[in-house]
Amino acid sequence: MASGLQSALAVIFPPACIGCGAPVASDFGLCARCWAETPFIGGLVCDKCGTPLPGEDEGRAEFCDDCLTIARPWDRGRAVFLYKDRGRAMVLALKHADRLDLIRPAGGWLARAAGPILAPGMIVVPIPLHWARLFHRRFNQSALLARALARAAGLDHCPDLLIRVRKTPSQEGRGRDERFANLSGALRAHPRRAGRMAGRHVLLVDDVMTSGATFTSATEACLAAGASRVSVLSLARVAKDA
Repeated sequence: MASGLQSALAVIFPPACIGCGAPVASDFGLCARCWAETPFIGGLVCDKCGTPLPGEDEGRAEFCDDCLTIARPWDRGRAVFLYKDRGRAMVLALKHADRLDLIRPAGGWLARAAGPILAPGMIVVPIPLHWARLFHRRFNQSALLARALARAAGLDHCPDLLIRVRKTPSQEGRGRDERFANLSGALRAHPRRAGRMAGRHVLLVDDVMTSGATFTSATEACLAAGASRVSVLSLARVAKDA
C-alpha cells in the first residue's frame, strides 16, 4: 500500500532539483547543471579549516596561509563547498528563504566532507543563535544542519550545548580583527548541558566559515567546559580566491 502511494505521488509530484527545480532521478538531488555550478571541495584541503589547497593529497596534514598565521584553538576542520555560485545561493536560500528541504541533502554532504575528521564518541554541537535572533528567524540553520549530520554519521548530538550570551551585531562587512572582537566571549556552555561535553571530542557545526572568529569563540567555550578536543565543520567556506 505504501509503495503504491509513493509511486502515485511520484507521478503527481516528480522529483525536482533542489537548486533549480528541473526534473531529477530522485528526491533531494541536484541536476547535472546545478551540480557543476556547486563548488564542492575535494582533493587537498587545509586540515584546520577545509579550504582547498593546490597540489596533491599525499596523506599528511597541510595548512592554508590563514591557518599558519592565525592561532586556531580547534584541532581539525572541513567544509562541503566554497561560498560562491550555487553554494552561496543554497546557503542564502536556507537562511533567508526557509528552504528547509536543503537540510536533508546537506546532512549527507556534511557527513562525507567530515569523513576524515570523524571519530567514535564525538558529540555534534551547532553554533547557537541569540534568543532574539532565533525568535525573529524561527529556526537555527546550524542546529538543523548539525542534527542532520549527527543522524547521517550516527553521532551523539546536543542542540543547545552552547548558548550565545549576548546579541552580537552582524559580521557582514567587518574585517578580520573586528570579527574576532565582535565574537570574543559571546558564546558559553549551557550551565545545564556542559557536563555532556566533559572529556569528549566536540564537533562544531556552522553554515558558513569566514574568518574563523565564531568557531574560535565556540571552541574556547567548549574547552573551558572540559571538552578534550574540538573539531569544526561548515557547509560553506569563504576562501580568498573565491
